[in-house]
Amino acid sequence: MDEARVFLEAPVWDDVYFYGDIDLATRENPGLNTQLGELYLDFEDASKIFGKSDWVNVRVGRMQIPFGEEYLTRYTMENALISHSLSDIWGIDPGVELYGKLGKFSYAVAVQNGGGNSVQDFEGDKSVAGKICYDPNAHWHFSVSAMRTGDVNAQDDFTSALWFGNGFFHSIGSPATTKFHADLVEVGATARWKNGRVTAFGGYARYGDNDPMADNTRNIYFYSVELEQDLPRKFYVAARFSQVFAPGGYPIVGFGNFNNYYFGDATRNLWRASIGGGYRFSNRLAVKAEYAFERGSEEDGSLRDREDFIGTEAVFRF
Repeated sequence: MDEARVFLEAPVWDDVYFYGDIDLATRENPGLNTQLGELYLDFEDASKIFGKSDWVNVRVGRMQIPFGEEYLTRYTMENALISHSLSDIWGIDPGVELYGKLGKFSYAVAVQNGGGNSVQDFEGDKSVAGKICYDPNAHWHFSVSAMRTGDVNAQDDFTSALWFGNGFFHSIGSPATTKFHADLVEVGATARWKNGRVTAFGGYARYGDNDPMADNTRNIYFYSVELEQDLPRKFYVAARFSQVFAPGGYPIVGFGNFNNYYFGDATRNLWRASIGGGYRFSNRLAVKAEYAFERGSEEDGSLRDREDFIGTEAVFRF
């Protein structure tokens, strides 16, 4: 089971809408426990009060962290493949988001809790994320994103709200560490043609904490290139190559054992090459298959070479 979600959107008053989703099952949830996804009020076209349409819209509640581009297409219906990029940056966090469009530019900026505790935040320092997009025409899309998780409480929040490398940012300091944080930046571009597209992004993350016994600063680099091409008779093919470098070593799970690579061995370099394809009956039903190779090395030089993935999937919505 990759994911099973129930979405609800309803008008509340004038241009105010309610949006929510209930996650019955997701690949990130090892059990089948129902969880709350996004849940917010959307005050659309708030800028009309000063005579400007679409300039400012406001979301209040639990929402996606507006960083990068992949979080917009990682649900099964939008994702051409089954897996995601190796970095796979996304997250849902309570807060306030402003978004809008000015001509060929669009933007989104949010102030959110930043910590992994979905009910309350144990640090006053908040997460700030934002991106600016430029669409000169229907064929090109460019974006620049930046984010700081803010200080996250290592004992009570445990992790950041931001997902990275099939895990969350979390403290790698000694038990005396009380706070950690990550700062990120990413640039991306998409080129589209009649029957396909190519999307590429690359970025940098810097981890730090207040461990009094060691300097745990880590520089992490990541990138991804993805190609999708439609074929005759509703078939399509897709391929993606993504990689993460952490010269000082950092927990990057990928397709590996979660307990080994999230809580244990640090990874220095990991790459994933995915190839697949499928058949789209309609925009509501599709089948797809994928094979992915994953290779890399740990901080001590040990190889990570037994983490390939093969899968088939049927996806639908109604």
